[in-house]
Amino acid sequence: MRTILNVIWLVFAGIWLAIGYAVAGVICCVLIITIPFGIASFRIAAYALWPFGRTVERDPEAGVFSLIGNIIWCVVAGIWLAIGHVVTSIPLFISVIGIPMGIANLKLIPVSLLPLGARIVDADRGSVRAT
Repeated sequence: MRTILNVIWLVFAGIWLAIGYAVAGVICCVLIITIPFGIASFRIAAYALWPFGRTVERDPEAGVFSLIGNIIWCVVAGIWLAIGHVVTSIPLFISVIGIPMGIANLKLIPVSLLPLGARIVDADRGSVRAT
């Protein structure tokens, strides 16, 4: 079922959101100081392509630099990406089959606002990929 939802997600929402994260990642990688934001953006782009079966966990060991970085990210790019998730979720909630995809879209909002200090975790295996 996850694979079917991921394929439908990819067609209707995932590709566009991943492109948005990839563009944000490229822009962030232009300047040396914002490369960590770019790397986090590329990892979230991969998560936005295939979200079902994975979840986001906060890293309890994230320090003050993650906090400062998240504040900068939220102001510069996070708000716009979160708005993109909300706008994309509205038409998905209209149909019955789109409701799980709308929920997945809303699930991506916290990591789009605060990407540093978060880990993308496989829901059933518990393997960790840091963002």
